[in-house]
Amino acid sequence: MLSLKRITLRELRLPLKEPFQISSGTQTERRIFLVLLEDGDGNHVWSECVAPEFPNYTAETIQTAWIAIRDWVAPRVLGVSFPAPDAVHMVLDKNFRGHNMAKAAVEMGLWGLAAVIRERPLANLLGGTRPTIATGISIGIQSSPAALVERARVAAAAGYRKIKLKIKPGSDLQFVGAVREALPDAPLMADANNAYTLADADTLAKLDPFGLVMLEQPLAWDDLVRHATLQKRMTTPICLDESITGVERAQDMVTLGSGRIINIKPGRVGGFTSSLEIHDFCSKRDVPVWCGGMLESGVGRAYNVALASLPGFLFPGDLSPSARYWEKDIVAPEWTMDHNGMVTVPTGPGIGVTVDVNRVDNLTVKKEVVGAK
Repeated sequence: MLSLKRITLRELRLPLKEPFQISSGTQTERRIFLVLLEDGDGNHVWSECVAPEFPNYTAETIQTAWIAIRDWVAPRVLGVSFPAPDAVHMVLDKNFRGHNMAKAAVEMGLWGLAAVIRERPLANLLGGTRPTIATGISIGIQSSPAALVERARVAAAAGYRKIKLKIKPGSDLQFVGAVREALPDAPLMADANNAYTLADADTLAKLDPFGLVMLEQPLAWDDLVRHATLQKRMTTPICLDESITGVERAQDMVTLGSGRIINIKPGRVGGFTSSLEIHDFCSKRDVPVWCGGMLESGVGRAYNVALASLPGFLFPGDLSPSARYWEKDIVAPEWTMDHNGMVTVPTGPGIGVTVDVNRVDNLTVKKEVVGAK
């Protein structure tokens, strides 16, 4: 049985090695939201809430997630006995709309705690089968096509198995075309972060000749109907990210033809139980899935790696090594990638990494403890 005695919330400020720009803005540091879960028997595990600083990805932010966990999630789980971690999802979903990232931080943490208690690797507990995972890289919007080409060349030489190019209106066709010309055989994809509308369909269709693996979330974050219209115009597979918030939305995507690939970010869909439902649905219908990133620390990366070890994750995930974003991560060992672009799935019990508590203490700017009553 799983039963939480205490939940500790922490906000950290972790500087990025370099600015990271997407269509909705530029980040120079990441506000990291960690959650420490403890039971009454001395077991504990860290998890991470991936909510961003501003409501520019979904409606959630670190501030809203903090309130949601403290005021609504914690009272539903503290002191409650759960037979298995998948039982948590139903408790958090009943009469409790939205706040998926807040729910996921605790729900995924309980999966991690179950792995600790059962002395099993988290990936194994989830049903993962891969000992290593192919890794992709996400390259932010650059100042010029030449600058993007240089970054893509470096990524290809490092062994990344998929190169994602962030795009926005005015920084799209010429930029992607330059990279394709420089790297004619590289597995390239573009990610628009919902920067376009159907009025841009002619422009987006001109990406087809570049032979992209996929075009991710070109239209509105909550749209399915217009994506279906656009997919009919394009041969490039559309991958949906923000639009997929649960298995029902995945089912709607397939029914409408809104896309052909899904990016499963467990924080976005409310945790592992929902992620597994989407994975299983897509596997039965030959819809490839892959695991995207949210500029997580090494704690969040541990949960993503475990999920991406499942058999239906057919494309390389955004699982870059710690050194891609941070001068120093908050976990040991830090995440690394071999020269073939593969990340090793941990085989030890729990989430597979140890949190550097001293470093976390030094970086913490806010802390709150919520205990069982």
